[in-house]
Amino acid sequence: MRVFISADIEGTAGIVHWDEANRAESDYGEFRALMTAEVVAACEGARAAGAEEVVIKDAHASARNLIVDQLPDYVRVVRGWSGHPDLMMFGLGSDFSAAIYTGYHGKAGSESNPLAHTLTGRINRLLLNGEVASEFTLNALCAARYGVPSVFLAGDSGICADAQAMVSGIATVATLEGAGHGAISLSPGRAREMIRDGVERSLSKDLTGQVPTIAEHYELVVEFNNPSDAYKAAWYPGAKVHGPRAVAFAAIEFFDVQRAVRFMCL
Repeated sequence: MRVFISADIEGTAGIVHWDEANRAESDYGEFRALMTAEVVAACEGARAAGAEEVVIKDAHASARNLIVDQLPDYVRVVRGWSGHPDLMMFGLGSDFSAAIYTGYHGKAGSESNPLAHTLTGRINRLLLNGEVASEFTLNALCAARYGVPSVFLAGDSGICADAQAMVSGIATVATLEGAGHGAISLSPGRAREMIRDGVERSLSKDLTGQVPTIAEHYELVVEFNNPSDAYKAAWYPGAKVHGPRAVAFAAIEFFDVQRAVRFMCL
């Protein structure tokens, strides 16, 4: 069994401020270590369930966050950004048995995490077929393109609820719950224990039904905070102005949505 982990940081237990997620700030080192420890816990759970190999995509900011010397010897890690439209899921393929998500956070505009956003702080909302989408939305559908089930997510309470609504049977661990600029969090040790156990249980059951349905067609709408960003994105082939500060793009294949997100939003 091969398992894929997409690792972010803003849903790591204990995190509450952007300085803790920014490699240029003094707080970053502590939370980089906590992010790594949650990923290791997920790896241990996967190994206990029978995984022969775990591939991890370091998926936050520079994609150079994980302390690689702390990763188990059965792991391969994808660092940096290739430019491929799979983005936070780059390295995934149809030969994987499951996708796991750690450190995930609520979508832009949600109140479950003071660090909630979608892809970048320049986006007010991202909608897919009329529904407000998160990074998990995009990434679970990317996994579905490869026929890979999404089986476990650790992150704030909001993204856990969104994941459960989107993927029947997905296991989650709510590491924290936002309260304005603050958050109420599990202790890091308790979060790691729950992640390890949750991953093992999630991979030990029937995964049928945990691949989200690919729609027959998609409409992507990106609402930007700044009209200049919307003006620039509207020049992407097939994109069109969709009201103030918003751009729309229609596609049949979800990969075309991913490619539009790659070039319109980042």
